[in-house]
Amino acid sequence: MGEHRDGQRDGRQDGQRDGPADGLSGGRGSIPSGGPGSGPGSNGPGSGPANGPGSSGPGSNELERALRRQGVRGDIEFGVTARSLMTMDASNYRRVPLGVVAPRDADDVSAVLDVCRAHGVPVVPRGGGTSIAGQATGTGVVLDFTRHMRAIVSLDAQARTAVVQPGVILDDLRAAAGAYGLTFGPDPSTHGRCTLGGMIGNNSCGSHSVAWGTTADNVTALTTAAYQGGTHRLGQGWEGAPPGLRELVGSHLALLRTGYPAGLPRRISGYAIDALLPENGTDLARAFCGSEGTLGVLTEATVRLVDAPRARALAILGYAHEGDAADAAAGLLPHHPLTVEGMAADLVREPAGLPRGGAWLFVETGGTDRAEARARADRIARAADALDTLVIDDPAAQRALWRIREDASGTATRTMDGSEAWPGWEDCAVPPARLGGYLREFRVLLAEHGLRGTPYGHFGDGCIHVRIDFDLLTPGGVARFRTFSEELAALVVAHGGSLSGEHGDGQARAELLPKMYGNELVSLFGQFKDVWDPAGGMNPGMLARPHRLDENLRFAVLPSKPVDVEFGYPHDKGDFSAAVRRCVGVAKCRTETASGADVMCPSFRATGDEQHSTRGRARLLHEMLAGEVVTDGWRSEEVRDALDLCLSCKGCRSDCPVGVDMATYKAEFLHHHYAGRRRPAAHYAMGRLPRWLRAAAPYARAVNALAGVGPLASLAKRIGGIAPERTIPALAPQTFRRWFGTRVQPPARVVLWPDTFTDHLSPQVGRAAVRVLESAGLGIALPPDGVCCGLTYVTTGQLDQARAVLRRTLDRVEPLLDADLPVVVLEPSCAAALRTDLPELLGDDPRAHRLAASVRTFAQALEEEAPQWQPPVLNREVAGQTHCHQHAVLGDAAERRLRDRAGLTGELSGGCCGLAGNFGFERGHYDVSVACADEQLLPSVRAAGPGAEILADGFSCRTQLAQLAGLGGRPGRHLAEVLAEGLGEALAEGPYGANAPAAGEQRADGSSREP
Repeated sequence: MGEHRDGQRDGRQDGQRDGPADGLSGGRGSIPSGGPGSGPGSNGPGSGPANGPGSSGPGSNELERALRRQGVRGDIEFGVTARSLMTMDASNYRRVPLGVVAPRDADDVSAVLDVCRAHGVPVVPRGGGTSIAGQATGTGVVLDFTRHMRAIVSLDAQARTAVVQPGVILDDLRAAAGAYGLTFGPDPSTHGRCTLGGMIGNNSCGSHSVAWGTTADNVTALTTAAYQGGTHRLGQGWEGAPPGLRELVGSHLALLRTGYPAGLPRRISGYAIDALLPENGTDLARAFCGSEGTLGVLTEATVRLVDAPRARALAILGYAHEGDAADAAAGLLPHHPLTVEGMAADLVREPAGLPRGGAWLFVETGGTDRAEARARADRIARAADALDTLVIDDPAAQRALWRIREDASGTATRTMDGSEAWPGWEDCAVPPARLGGYLREFRVLLAEHGLRGTPYGHFGDGCIHVRIDFDLLTPGGVARFRTFSEELAALVVAHGGSLSGEHGDGQARAELLPKMYGNELVSLFGQFKDVWDPAGGMNPGMLARPHRLDENLRFAVLPSKPVDVEFGYPHDKGDFSAAVRRCVGVAKCRTETASGADVMCPSFRATGDEQHSTRGRARLLHEMLAGEVVTDGWRSEEVRDALDLCLSCKGCRSDCPVGVDMATYKAEFLHHHYAGRRRPAAHYAMGRLPRWLRAAAPYARAVNALAGVGPLASLAKRIGGIAPERTIPALAPQTFRRWFGTRVQPPARVVLWPDTFTDHLSPQVGRAAVRVLESAGLGIALPPDGVCCGLTYVTTGQLDQARAVLRRTLDRVEPLLDADLPVVVLEPSCAAALRTDLPELLGDDPRAHRLAASVRTFAQALEEEAPQWQPPVLNREVAGQTHCHQHAVLGDAAERRLRDRAGLTGELSGGCCGLAGNFGFERGHYDVSVACADEQLLPSVRAAGPGAEILADGFSCRTQLAQLAGLGGRPGRHLAEVLAEGLGEALAEGPYGANAPAAGEQRADGSSREP
C-alpha cells in the first residue's frame, strides 16, 4: 500500500473545540516539544549517547543524496517516521539511526556499504526487530530486510536444502518446506515474524533445538557483503575467508581449544571462532552465525531442512516446583523428544487444561502417524516422575496449549500484580543436568536484590528465559540492574553456563563476556572482528568493544512525570508513558497471516508497513514522548499518519501478549492533536453520528430519497469526508425505540440498550432480540431517550464531547442501575465502549463502573438470566466473523455455547471486517478496508455453502458484507434475528417486519429488497 496520507486533511471544518488550545502541556507534566527527554539517567548510566556518530544533521542529507546517486534501487528513508520505527528492537535499548534503507538485492547492499564506508557511517543489518539484547539498533544506516529481500531462491527436497534471502520469514520457509514433508528445525516463538537473516545473526534456537539444534547447526553456506567492499562465500574450508583470518586462528589454536566451556548445547555468547578449528571442520559459515551483524551483511544463505513429523503428540508433566521440573528435564532426553519446555505457575494466568502442579514440562513427540506419536508421549509420561500428567494427540488442543508457551515472552513482561518486568537476562543457559541447582540459586539471588522474575524456557537444553522487574526508570534502579547483572553473570559461569543461550549478547551482556571467557579470549574476539571489518563500520558497540550494559536505555529519554491525559489507564497507574512502554517489541502484531480467532493487526496485514502495526505506532508514540526524533509532540503529523490506518479494532488489547491498547492510545492522541483546531470533515460527519441520526429520524424517508439521488449523494460524501466508493446507509422509517413504545411491556428483568445503530439503522435486530428475550421469560425495559455509549466520539478523539455524552447517559440510567438489572447491548462495539471506555474516561464516577459491570451481550444475558431456556434447534451451517470488539473485550464463549445449543454449526472467522465503524467510510481508507475484509471475512463467506447462515452481530460487519457483494459478500444477520426466525415469530413481511423497505429501496446495511 505504501505510505498512506489522510485524504481528509484539506476537508477540515470549523467546529467546537474539545480540548485546551495547547495540546502539549498539562498540570502534571508535559510532552517536550523538542530535545531529548528528561528521564532519569539522561546524563549518566542509563542513558549514554543515543546517537553518537549517527546524529541527524546536514551530514545525513548528504548521505541520503549519495545513496541515491549510487543507484540504490531500494527504499531510502531518512524521515522522522522511518528513523523512529528503528530506534528500538525488543530489548531495553534505544539508538537513533541516521536513516533506513530497504535493499532490493545484494547489489543494493554493496552499494549502501560503499557509500557508508566513504562517509564513515556505521551499518546495522536488521530482520524482524525482535532481538532482545539491543543488537538490531544502531546510529548509522539500518538495513531493513523485511520489505524486499524475502525470496526463497530455491528449495531442493531431495537434498533437503533451501537457499533463502535474509528477509524470509521463518513461517514462510516452513510452509514452503512443508509441501515436501520437510521443515526448518529451529523455531523461536516469534516464528511468524522473525527472519532467517536475524536467526543467523543471533544463532537462534527455539523449542525444538533438543531435536534439531541451533540455527548454526542447520546452515551450510552463506554469502556475505563486507563493509570494506567485496563479497564472501562461506562454507567449510578456508575458501572465502577474509585476509588474515587463517593466520589469526593458527596462532591461537591452544586458546581456542581450551577457552570455550564444554557440554553446553546452547553456547551462543561470543564469537564461535572454535568452529574454525580443523577438528571442527573449519566451518566459516558456522563461525559467522551469531555474529550479530558485526562482521558483514548476509545476503543469501543455504540452510538444511529436516523431515517434519507426520503426527505429533504432547505430554504435559506437572511438578510441584520449577526446580523439580528442571531436575527432571535432562532425564527425558534419552527418549528423543522433540521439545522439553518448562514453565512455572506464576506465568500461567489461566491454568485450565493443565495437569496438577506448580510447574510443567511440555514434551512433544513425533511419529509417522498419530498412534505412534501418542505411544511415544505415553512412554515419556509413564517414565517421568511427575506429580500429574496429561497426554494430548489432538492437533487443535495441542495448539491451544502451545500458545500459552509462545505468548510467555510477552506475558512475562508483567508480574502477577501488574508491575513491569524487563529483558536483560532473557536467555542464559547452563548444562541441562545443572539446571535445577542453577534455578534455585537464581531465585535466591533475585530475593537478595528484592527482584522478581518468572523463569521459563527450554529446560531440555538448560536455557532459561526470564524477565525481571528491574527499576530502569531511576538512577538507583539502574545501578541495581548493573550490580545484579554482574552477580548473575558470575552465577551462570559458576554453573558452567553461557551468558546467552539464544538471543545473543548485544549490548545486554557483551560487556560481561570476560567473566565467561577471560580477557585473553575476549581480546581475540576483537581481533577476529577487525579481520572481517577493519574499519569497524559493522554494528559497532556489539560483541567486540561493547557499550556498557546500562547505557542507551530506552526509558531514559521519557518524561520523568506523567503527562496530562484523558483516559484513566488504570492498569498503568494513570501514566500514558507506562502504557506506551507496554510495547516491548515482541511484534506479534507483525504476523502476516492471521490465525484462529486472532484479530491483531489488520492494518499491518493489509499494508505490510511497520508504521501501520501496533508496534510501529507504539514506537512513534514513544519517540513523541521522548521529543528527540518526533519534536512536535501531540501535533506530530508522523504520529497522526501512523494512527490514521488504525481501525480501532481493539485486537491488540487481547491478542498482544502485553496488552497494548492502541485504540485507546489513538483516541487519546487525536484528542490532543486536534485540540483547538479544525478536525477532518469525517470527524464531524461520522464522529457525531448519533446527533445527526436523531435529528434526521423524523424525516427518514425524505433523507433516504435524497441520498438516492446520485449528485446529492456525491456532494454529501465529499462534504462529509466519506469515501466515494461507499453507499450511505439508509435510515429506518421507524426507529426501534418508537416501535418498542407501542408495546405493552411485562415487568422488566433486563434493560435492552437502544444503541444508535440498532435504533436508527437496523431496528429489525432490536425487534428480533425482544422476541427472543421475551420467549425466554425476560421482560424488557429501555433506558430513557438520549442515552449513548459515546463510541463514535471516542474513536475520533472527541473526548470532551464523549465525556459529556457519557455523564448525561449516567444521569438518565441511574434509576435503572439502582434496580440492579443487567444491561443487554446488541451491538458489540457499543457494549465494548460501555465496558471499557466509559470507566476509563469517567473513572471518578462510581456509576460508570456500575454500568460497565452490568453490560451483557445478547448470549450472555440469555445464559445468565434464563439458563433453562432452550433455543430453537435450527441445524444449519454458519459462517461469518466474530466482531473484533467482542473478541477483544467481551469474549464469545457464551455465543459459541448458544450457537451449539441452537444447532448452528461451523466456526466464525477471526480478524476484522475492515469497516470498523467510521473507519471504512472515511475518505482514503477504502482500499485498506477492503483488504482487511478480504483477508478472513470474505473468504469465510465465499467458502460457505449456499444454505449457510451468515452471522455478523455488528452493524459494520453486516454493512461491509452487503457493500462488498461484488467480492463475494452475502447479507449477514445478527444471531438474534436467526433465533427469532427459528421461533416462528417472524412477521410475514420479513426480518424488517412492518418497516420493510419498499421494493428496490435500500436497507440501512446497503442491501435491498428485490422488486
